[in-house]
Amino acid sequence: MNLTPIEPDILPLALTAVAERLEPGSVAAAAFARVAAIADELEVPQDTPDHRRAARALVDRAGMTAIDAVPATAFSWDGRAVRTRSEASVLIHEVAHWLIAPPDRRALPDFGLGAGPETGRIAEANAARCVDNAVREKEELLASLLGILFEAALGQPAIRAFIEQNWLEAWDRPAAADQFAMAAQALSDRGLIDGGGLPALLQDGKAATAAISIRNSGQASADTSTMADAGPSLGK
Repeated sequence: MNLTPIEPDILPLALTAVAERLEPGSVAAAAFARVAAIADELEVPQDTPDHRRAARALVDRAGMTAIDAVPATAFSWDGRAVRTRSEASVLIHEVAHWLIAPPDRRALPDFGLGAGPETGRIAEANAARCVDNAVREKEELLASLLGILFEAALGQPAIRAFIEQNWLEAWDRPAAADQFAMAAQALSDRGLIDGGGLPALLQDGKAATAAISIRNSGQASADTSTMADAGPSLGK
């Protein structure tokens, strides 16, 4: 849900304002440039058959087991497999969650975060939740940005998700740039994106996934910094 809609004529100004507050040469600046470069794709069709095929291929590249079913019949991620009859951006977001979650929580419905908006068996997913709000919010933030960077790299209109998930909320104040910089650096620290903001999984799938699993096994418990007040909408 958009907290504050960004009109198309304001978008260039908002993107420039945030970009100017990011440290030149930083991973945050590089990642932001990837999103800003596709600002003119706001009206490009989304969730096309090609987009869904690319999202499904990303599931395979990550090494996730897939089930050809809608999440509403059970869970988006049931602890063993992801249900793939979702919009392309939703499926990409689930891949991002899988990469971010430590290995032990990959065995839980919806990664132990509680029910996501696509999940049908809500009570069971919530019963499996095993993290506090700080961890949940942190992982939702990182999954949001990683999913957007995947979309951008796959040639999908990521600018829509970027706006809808409120990354430009408070664009005229330091909060938006600060939060983006924090999230981009956290993804970089976990080995999930490179210095240019490109998701590591798109560089060398199997090797990157193995490295991510090792890194995340000890990262999640320590990486729970507080989010800024203004920022992306949460919810898997």
